[in-house]
This record gives sequence, structure tokens and C-alpha cells, in this order.
Amino acid sequence: MIKAAIVGFGNVGEAAYQAISNAGDFSLKCIVETREVTADVPIIKSIAELDDIDVAIMCLPSRSVFGIASSILSKGICTVDSFDIHSDITDTRSKLDVIAKQNNCAAITAAGWDPGSDSIIRALLMAMVPKGITYTNFGPGMSMGHSVAARAIPGVKDALSMTIPLGAGVHRRIVYVELEQAADFATVSKLIREDEYFAHDDTHVIQVESVDMLRDVGHGVNLSRKGVSGITGNQRIDFNMSINNPALTGQILVSSARAVIKQKPGCYTMIQIPPIDFLPGETDDIIRDLV
Repeated sequence: MIKAAIVGFGNVGEAAYQAISNAGDFSLKCIVETREVTADVPIIKSIAELDDIDVAIMCLPSRSVFGIASSILSKGICTVDSFDIHSDITDTRSKLDVIAKQNNCAAITAAGWDPGSDSIIRALLMAMVPKGITYTNFGPGMSMGHSVAARAIPGVKDALSMTIPLGAGVHRRIVYVELEQAADFATVSKLIREDEYFAHDDTHVIQVESVDMLRDVGHGVNLSRKGVSGITGNQRIDFNMSINNPALTGQILVSSARAVIKQKPGCYTMIQIPPIDFLPGETDDIIRDLV
């Protein structure tokens, strides 16, 4: 049995909890959460209390991942996280790789659905059609990472960031904000649009009375690649999914927690891991079923 802890018990943490409850090869030892939550395992307040754990499943905002993962890895405990700031993944992986190797454990970073499982699909599309272009079209749906980033802006009481695909990998972000009393909307809007999460997209900020009335955790993606296999052109492959965002992220984190303990010390992204390592069961049985 894989001895696991969940760090953070928001939407993704609860989804990871549900995924572990339906996995036969995990034993959930505790949840790390400073808020009052209810679960059928011990709730501890600090990662300093983690002990006798194989892997910590980090269900946290991306901007807090590096510091907390570093501390957990320094205890010799493997980590998985769903860090989603694409431009920082290479640097984050490199830094965590050093810490993991120093402490003889392993980590998988950016283990969500994008980055994460979509990264694996993009790699397969390139293997099938080496010359060409892949378009990643998100949504329409709620982006958890962007919503968390918007909520962190001073003056924002609550926020919901919706991703609207415009085609050919171009997106519009519509950010609905519920403001704190006396907050200035123009200032909040400017800070959101200048944030790294939003600065590279067409972002529209809209003030609303209640974000909760708009909230929907559905999302989706279309990956499309058109190009050349060998010398044959006009090859086109499409991958589509429509999903509950936290549920899929939580499940991928749990599958990655299964995979991370099979790796040599270091930090990895999902495209570096053999796909079979994410699955439960015996190797020959999995090959027999899937090949």
C-alpha cells in the first residue's frame, strides 16, 4: 500500500481524497489543512508533522508549490503537484530535481491535465506527425489556476476566470470579480490584466454582485495537429475532452502519486514517466489488456 498525505483540502484536495478512496493501492494517512475540515483521517496543521509517508499529494495554488514541495522533499518524502505556470515549469523542475536527489526521493511537477496529461497527448501527436503544428484550445470553462490568481489580487473578494477558445490556440479570458468593500474596480482590473496568468491573453474583467451564482467547474480542451508523417502531408488528428476540472486534476495527482514512488531520485514532468507507471496492477496484466 502507498502511504499518502493530501496537502491542501480545497476543490482539488477533495477530488484527490475521493480518487484515493476509490483506489485499492493507497492508504491515506492524513490531510494537511489549516482550515477546519471533516474527513475520516487525521487532520494536521503543518507539513512539519508529516511522518512515515511515501508521497505527499500537493493540492495547492501554483505560486506556493515550490516552497512547500522543497520542504517536503527535504524530509525524504516524494511529492506530486499540479503547478500550472507554463513558463516557469522548466526552472521549477530543475530546482526541485536538485533537492529531490539530495534527499533520495522523487517528485512529479505539473501533474494536472494541462500541463500534464495533455502534455503526453501533445508528445504522442508529435511522434505520429513529426512535422506540423499543434493547436491547444481550452474551454469554454473555468480555469482553476487563473481563478486562484485573480482571487489573490488586492481588493478581490471572489473571482471566477472563464477561458473562451477563439481557435488556433488563441484564448479570451473573462474574469468575473466580486470586490471587497471600498475596492476600486479600475485598479483591480488593471492588476488582473497585468498578472502573469493573464498578460498574454485577451482578458476582460467584469464586476458582479455574486461570483458564486456564476460558478461552474466544467472545462474542456481540443488538441488538433495537422502535418506530415514521413513524406505524407495532410495528416490531421484531434483529441477532445469535456471534464469536471477539479475531479480530473485530483485523479491525475493520485495516479502520479502511484508513479512517483517508482522513479529514481529526481524531479520529473509527466512526459518523462512511462505511461504504465501511472496504472495499478501487474506489468504483464496491463500489457495484456492494453497492447
